[in-house]
Amino acid sequence: MIGSQSILATYDEEELPVEATASVEVDLAFFDDDDEARADQVDGAIGELSQFHVTFGFYAQGVSVKTAVLPNGWRDRVVAWSNSSTGSAAAAFLDPHDCVVSKLVAFRDKDRAFAAALLRAGLVNAATLRERIGALPEDVDARVAQAVLAWLAANDSATSPLDGPGTAREES
Repeated sequence: MIGSQSILATYDEEELPVEATASVEVDLAFFDDDDEARADQVDGAIGELSQFHVTFGFYAQGVSVKTAVLPNGWRDRVVAWSNSSTGSAAAAFLDPHDCVVSKLVAFRDKDRAFAAALLRAGLVNAATLRERIGALPEDVDARVAQAVLAWLAANDSATSPLDGPGTAREES
């Protein structure tokens, strides 16, 4: 799972701010789906306006792992998840910091609200986010990374104007 709802592998819904669970869409990607055939199957079976969507009030969108712009090394940090109902299948969810960086690169209003809510709640760490922004693929325009870092400096409650951008205040 590569979208915002991947946060649910790390935190229970009750621990999350409302902005982090507002989406009715779950982005599902497969590591081995180069032709995106599996993504198409997801859309057809449990996608938007499907019987599944009508019945349960949410849906899955099949996407490519290339859909999200993610920091280098993200696959090594995925959160594995399974329970008794998944049988031998295990799902991989984005690490919360990788997810937030991806959302900030997209930079839509809903993505910035998601990131800000997780920062305010202390569920992601600004220093880790800065590290991950520094690990974005080389083909990401440097202006995108600069804009994301500027947004982070303006929205990091652990950074005061006296500290300067990118410098976290000591915890007391």
